[in-house]
Amino acid sequence: MNATTLLLTATGTLGLAIFGLLAGLWFMGIDRVLAARMQARIGPPIRQPFIDMAKLMVKQNVVPANAIPWLFNGAPLLALASAITILLYIPMAALPGLPVLNLHGDLVLIMYLLLIPGLAMVAGGLSSGSPYATIGAQREMVTMIAYELPLASTIIAFAWKLAQLDVATPFSLASVAATPIWTLVGPVGFMGLLLLLATMILVAPGELGRIPFDAPEAETEIAGGLLVEYSGRNLALFSLSLAVKTIVVTALIVGLFFPWNFTDIVAITCCPFLAAGANILFFLLKLFVVLFFSVTLIRISVARFRITQVVDVYWKVLGALSIVGLILVMVDARI
Repeated sequence: MNATTLLLTATGTLGLAIFGLLAGLWFMGIDRVLAARMQARIGPPIRQPFIDMAKLMVKQNVVPANAIPWLFNGAPLLALASAITILLYIPMAALPGLPVLNLHGDLVLIMYLLLIPGLAMVAGGLSSGSPYATIGAQREMVTMIAYELPLASTIIAFAWKLAQLDVATPFSLASVAATPIWTLVGPVGFMGLLLLLATMILVAPGELGRIPFDAPEAETEIAGGLLVEYSGRNLALFSLSLAVKTIVVTALIVGLFFPWNFTDIVAITCCPFLAAGANILFFLLKLFVVLFFSVTLIRISVARFRITQVVDVYWKVLGALSIVGLILVMVDARI
């Protein structure tokens, strides 16, 4: 890697990290405001997540006496760093140099990178020495295993369809974004994609630890679970990693199912900067829509599931739906 490429990669990484942090906190604020309005409450201001992070950064960082200090303090850093790393592989608005690691990212890599923030939380919870955190860590591991089946089935469906069309890199996110899958299937495949989209919409709250799939934290049962012993800067870092992961998960759904840019719909040839700005705003709008349906609407409509119900939903219901969707996409190619 030459000096110019290294500088561009470093600049892109810094820019995406800032975008992920700011956009993630902003979307979390929007989510809280919308949830409050839907429950006939006033709710906090949109800037409340920024205020919370500022407060946590200056508060005392308490490490339990029976914790493993290096792991307890290192887990939040790992969670945030890994969440930012995933952003480098995900296609976003049609801007030069994005994604930053365009030549190296594929769907399988993203699927496994998504596990790292959760594993960091598990490690942090287990290292705290709290029995509540230990229960939360066990539940987090079970949840992660449960939603892998529908997630993997969706990824296989996309890769299989692109491979069937002789695309050179069927697992590449860039290939998926460049070839909207809705244009490649007939009516049967279209129904299969709808099932896969519904599956991914319901996988998102599990990935983000939101209601109804927040059994690993469950404040009313295990007092916060994984994060019960965290405070100050460490708790802020975990919250920031969740904010970035919110952008990661919603951007992944957008990249898979809604990869179009604004300039693909409305041609803007007069000004490149205007076209880039329109694409960015359109991308943020798509993120907002996905966030609303996959996080806000679901957590307002459904109460928290027990951990056994989480497994049943992901393995029995969503697992079956994703496999049916995969089969329909495959059958569509034979009709």
